[in-house]
Amino acid sequence: MSSHFKHHVFFCLNQRENGKACCADHNAKAMQQYAKKRCKELGISGEGRVRINQAGCLDRCELGPVLVVYPEAVWYTFVDEQDIDEIIESHLVNGKPVERLMVDR
Repeated sequence: MSSHFKHHVFFCLNQRENGKACCADHNAKAMQQYAKKRCKELGISGEGRVRINQAGCLDRCELGPVLVVYPEAVWYTFVDEQDIDEIIESHLVNGKPVERLMVDR
């Protein structure tokens, strides 16, 4: 059985009320929107390809910001658009996870 998407990417966009660390404090929303736009520009989004989603708390905010790529279950952190570009190019296009950005090694 094949997955509806080759890669499903979830960006944690959680905003905590109590002042604790959260992904929303690290530009996660802008990076999620950038990734979605880039995948569309590259023609890799849609059924059978890549889906970029926003998620609520993924319970790893202390490592944040975080995103996870399924079906591989590879967790990443990121700082800027260059990191997102590297994840898209290396992992989503070429199937090679980006070791330097992985939070679980």
